[in-house]
Amino acid sequence: MPIFKVKVKWGKEVFNDVEANTDEDPILFKAQLFALTGVQNERQKVMLKGATLKDNNWGNIQLKNGAVVLLMGSKEEDVPNEPKQKPVFVEDMNEEELASALDFPSGLTNLGNTCYMNATIQCLKTVPELCDALKEYKGEVSLSGGMLAGSVTAALRDLYSAMDRGNGSSIPPLILLQVLHAAFPRFAEKSSHGGFQQQDANECWTEILRMLQQKLQAKNGANQSRQYSSIIDQYFGGRFTCELKCTESEEEPVTTSEESFLQLSCFISQEVKYMHSGLLSRLNEQITKHSPSLGRDAIYSKSSKINRLPAYLSIQFVRFFYKEKESINAKILKDIKFQLNLDVFDLCSPELQRKLIPMRNKFKVRNSVLYVHVSTY
Repeated sequence: MPIFKVKVKWGKEVFNDVEANTDEDPILFKAQLFALTGVQNERQKVMLKGATLKDNNWGNIQLKNGAVVLLMGSKEEDVPNEPKQKPVFVEDMNEEELASALDFPSGLTNLGNTCYMNATIQCLKTVPELCDALKEYKGEVSLSGGMLAGSVTAALRDLYSAMDRGNGSSIPPLILLQVLHAAFPRFAEKSSHGGFQQQDANECWTEILRMLQQKLQAKNGANQSRQYSSIIDQYFGGRFTCELKCTESEEEPVTTSEESFLQLSCFISQEVKYMHSGLLSRLNEQITKHSPSLGRDAIYSKSSKINRLPAYLSIQFVRFFYKEKESINAKILKDIKFQLNLDVFDLCSPELQRKLIPMRNKFKVRNSVLYVHVSTY
């Protein structure tokens, strides 16, 4: 009887002197392997020099004493169970299922040329301090007129709450749109086709901030140098130091004043190619006003410097200008370049620059260390 003693290798384990009788069906040899390893016969793959052992015959496998037989297969308890819920592939998902699976933020339904409002709402939602202040607001929406600022604020709060619960779905901002139309009828203007006309997102941004400015109180700390009445002023508001010099009178002294702003304007002209130069042109301009020393209107040079930077600085690209001949507003489609990191240090007043220098130096040292570290590899 041709009985051989072979060595069985299974993963990291090795079993020596395992008997294999080639006069018997291989299923009996596999039964021995099951007793040694716990791998069921249907999960076993037995190989010798590239040949696979079948259940009913030895085929071309030639055994000899000391031959190394390779066993592949897992014990039943090591095999993962079939999932209770069948997997769903991305290709088979609809938009809502895809948004939920990938943890997308909730979107806003376009109700007919309302992309200007949707973009404004989504942009403001990225400000956590504003969202927290809205959650604390106790006012209610009124569609019967009056209390417009309160209704806009409450409608925005309710919409953000619905978006937080939306699990990536698209939310129709119906109530906010109705309140916005009541507060600002120009946003409700319709075209000759019966749909809403396109509107300017910056106008929507400005009006919503003005409404929130009236209703959301600031969170002032005891150690703050300046107290704010509104959270909009606290996080979006900045200040200019302005110098006004009459260009037609050397005797008239330079006057200094302060102005508040909620956004910077980038004026676009033929010379402006970059956002930074557009901002500079806004901070240095000429205006016409009454001169007390000359007793008539005169040209003044107005120079402005930022003396308070807000936590969130918004910038408007002034792309519209009025064509007198056609009596229409025309849009400037010129491409304006800008960096992802905006540095407005040179737009600030000397006092504010002195406050910014220590932190700027820390960033320069850190960036130079990072550069040296990366360049050594």
